[in-house]
Amino acid sequence: MADITIPELGESITEGTIAKWLKREGDPIRAGDLLLELETDKVNLEISAETDGVLASVLKREGDTVAVGETVAVIREVGAQSGHESAAAPSAGEVAAHAGEAVPVAGADPERDSRRQDVMPRIETHPHSGRQAANSAPAASPAARRLAREQRIDLERVKGRDPFGRVYSDDVRSYRDTPPDRKSAAGAGSAAESRSEGTAAAEYGQPVERRRMSRRRLTIAKRLLQAQQTAAMLTTFNEVDMSAILELRKRRKESFKEKHDVSLGFMSFFTKAVVGALKAYPLLNAEIDGEDVIIKKFFDIGIAVAAKEGLVVPVVRGADRLSFAEIERRIGELAAKARSNSLSLDDLQGGSFTITNGGVFGSLLSTPILNTPQVGILGMHKIQLRPVAIDEERMENRPMMYIALSYDHRIVDGSEAVRFLVTVKELLEDPETLLLEG
Repeated sequence: MADITIPELGESITEGTIAKWLKREGDPIRAGDLLLELETDKVNLEISAETDGVLASVLKREGDTVAVGETVAVIREVGAQSGHESAAAPSAGEVAAHAGEAVPVAGADPERDSRRQDVMPRIETHPHSGRQAANSAPAASPAARRLAREQRIDLERVKGRDPFGRVYSDDVRSYRDTPPDRKSAAGAGSAAESRSEGTAAAEYGQPVERRRMSRRRLTIAKRLLQAQQTAAMLTTFNEVDMSAILELRKRRKESFKEKHDVSLGFMSFFTKAVVGALKAYPLLNAEIDGEDVIIKKFFDIGIAVAAKEGLVVPVVRGADRLSFAEIERRIGELAAKARSNSLSLDDLQGGSFTITNGGVFGSLLSTPILNTPQVGILGMHKIQLRPVAIDEERMENRPMMYIALSYDHRIVDGSEAVRFLVTVKELLEDPETLLLEG
């Protein structure tokens, strides 16, 4: 037998949530096969098998929180011999032979085996269709059966969250605490829907949908609330005339692309401008540690990216040492990894300052929330033609962008924050200087 345990997940991550099982009990397994997807506070990870065999027992279900080192499944090494002989890969016949029986666990705890067999639905193989179906009797844990007997609850009427149809004691308690009218409605028309995705019309009087938040969304919510509760957060605003950057990009776009094989976007200009301003006002590149201020002598700039699972902030490391092309290429790589949900923990850890661009979604003005423990975040917004007074007699339509700096007033004074933002504005309105320095 081989236990599948949760591996070390990286700095500060001690637990995760099982997002999806990719294999089911009874499936043949080969070393390297992906078994499950694990959702952590920062990234989603895939856990693979390290040995051949059959997936004998799934001990944790989708949605369960599991700690590092915890066993979540057991693989039975089919064909394993005594001594030091290695296990042979399971054949189709061996898997079929074990598909209709509870898989014995040699040397395992009898009480644990009894619990597993009680929880597992018995599988029958239909010879003509090749499909498997569970017995009609509901599969439930011993605790769930005992509670159901005590409460005189018919387990047939209890809908569990487990993807394999197992019922647990918390499912029985939830059914017990559900108002009678909702029980009958659920039994009549929504037996196929899970509690987390079912409607709760009786509670609100109108059709609604209840969804369970993902682990990442819960983490985002907690961190945003923590930032508002712990930091003395304040936001200052300015606006940038983007005419010079637009003209420069138009002039150099093709040659830049031809030379570097990457497009010249806006983010490299803003990253360079932020680095220049951080060098002039280093307290924006710091963090608070108890009664100390840690001023960072490096410039790792976080770039907020909207991914399907929620906002992530991958980090462009050593941005002060990168050229425009290198910044654009690195941001493109990180954004692609965010969209494909393949960011690593190293891509997300650290960071000394963050840039977020709500302008890509059409935002005209916002007050970004700090990415703690950082003490500064720059918000970019939509470029919009607006009439600008050139002098006392002339007005011109110019491509303008509002920019916002949220900062922690505990260590950054208002005057310093305003001057930081003015520096960013001046550097952006004179992009040739950024190119010469970059």
